[in-house]
Amino acid sequence: MLFFIFWLLGIALIVVQTTVLQSLPLWLGRPDFVFILVAFIAYRFAWIPGIVLVFSLAWIIDVVAGVYLGLYPLMCLLTFTALKLLTNKTVIKESTYQIPLVGLSYFLVQMSLYFISSLALPEDVQEWSWGLTLQRTALLVVVAIPFFLLFSSLHEYLQKRRLRAKPLRRRPRKPV
Repeated sequence: MLFFIFWLLGIALIVVQTTVLQSLPLWLGRPDFVFILVAFIAYRFAWIPGIVLVFSLAWIIDVVAGVYLGLYPLMCLLTFTALKLLTNKTVIKESTYQIPLVGLSYFLVQMSLYFISSLALPEDVQEWSWGLTLQRTALLVVVAIPFFLLFSSLHEYLQKRRLRAKPLRRRPRKPV
């Protein structure tokens, strides 16, 4: 149930990101909600359900709005794996590193994507802008704070609900 609810949430975020956010002016910024969800999944889900969830959502957004097919799922899977490996068995309190790691990983992914794009299709790549990349990263970090709070409360609610499931009732035995 947890997997399915977060998958539906991811679909809703994809719809919002590919429709509503595209109508906003470019100077206002367009944060990547799916990237925030991928980071949250890396922190809270186990390996196999997390990989399946991340790949399915990244594949959907790549088909719907991808320019270079396969690049967004690759980016999301690498981000998931890197965040999962970095935060596995960490003694630091979660709230201390989660949001900064989202910003750092987004910044590094943007640099990597630019490098890969410049090698693959040098004629289609726009000029690199440190200011624009830092602005997008800062916007993503600011937007990630309320989203992480929302995702965490939803995750905890679904976990508690699953634990509170009613036990099976036993039929009373009939005397023989």
